[in-house]
Amino acid sequence: MKQEKWMSLLGLANRARKIISGEELVVKEIKNRRAKLVLISKDASSNTSKKIQDKCTYYDIPFHYVESREKLGNAIGKDERVVVAILEEGFAKKLSSMLDE
Repeated sequence: MKQEKWMSLLGLANRARKIISGEELVVKEIKNRRAKLVLISKDASSNTSKKIQDKCTYYDIPFHYVESREKLGNAIGKDERVVVAILEEGFAKKLSSMLDE
């Protein structure tokens, strides 16, 4: 059930235009410090996962892993997505607390 809740909230953030998806765009947002939270799918390639994780660590941006690229894509109404950045603090805090449960 909690999976459905975080996916619904991510969809809401998407409709509010407070997320960005795609590896290069997310890296750009991390570097500009606009990303407040980064979601990485567990089935991302090891290179992509390490790259995003290292950028987040360097720029002190929190990140979470989610089950799969399908769920991440479905949550925002798109095809499979490997990485998504949340650009608004409120959505980021709530999503983070939901994913910590």
